Amino acid sequence: MNKKVRDFSWVGSQGSFVDKPDVITLNNVVLGRYGGNSKAGQYKNEDGCLVWSNESEDWEFIMLLDAHNTAKSAEIVLKQFDKYKLEIKSLLSTLTNFYSYKNLEEKVLNIFQEKAFIEECRNTQGETACLIIVRKDKYIWWFSIGDCILYLYHPELSALGQYQLNQRQFFEWVGQVNTFEQSVPCFSSGIKELRKGINHILLTTDGLIECPNDPFSNPKDIFKAFLDKSDERNVQSLLLKIQEENVRDSTTIISWKVNSLKEASMPSNL
Repeated sequence: MNKKVRDFSWVGSQGSFVDKPDVITLNNVVLGRYGGNSKAGQYKNEDGCLVWSNESEDWEFIMLLDAHNTAKSAEIVLKQFDKYKLEIKSLLSTLTNFYSYKNLEEKVLNIFQEKAFIEECRNTQGETACLIIVRKDKYIWWFSIGDCILYLYHPELSALGQYQLNQRQFFEWVGQVNTFEQSVPCFSSGIKELRKGINHILLTTDGLIECPNDPFSNPKDIFKAFLDKSDERNVQSLLLKIQEENVRDSTTIISWKVNSLKEASMPSNL
């Protein structure tokens, strides 16, 4: 199902998708959700996501959340960013140089460090990993707290063995235990130039890669699933495979492709 919407958010407390893989398309972005197998002991889903896009300004703003204990921490992060939606979108419309990306990062830091939000985190139950992605023009920027994963597939990169952009960081969260309540907050961020041609961006929570029998622990195997058929059906096949392997942990996948028409950096001796 293709939904022509610009703004979408969801958290597992609104619908768990336990035993029921679900895939939808939001404009150019494919969202796959699976709550895990009840026969493996799963009964809830604590993932969450946010998808904003603007085709005329050529950007996507994506957030992926993987909470534990309860989904409350994911809920309050989504609520916090919704409060600043207009300000964030205004910044996205002005992303033209390095300094504008630094302004965006400063805004995200301020959102996480807002006093009222910090207090709300103290009073919640559980904490969440959070991965934020912005893609505009031929650049992708990420802000990563915790262990959600960002992959980028392009033939020029895969030929050199590169698939993953961010480094998974353990013991980083937002919520009851809060990285941003420390005197020095812990996170990672980066910017990557997309290659000329089709770039496939994929975010996932850890249920996909920590599934029994490891069908997708190697990113090569994830992207092999996208060699034919529609992207929606390919995401569905990933979820059906981990269901078949009796995965317990919930899995959320966000996938989309960007066709960059601009030349990318190449070594001077070619």
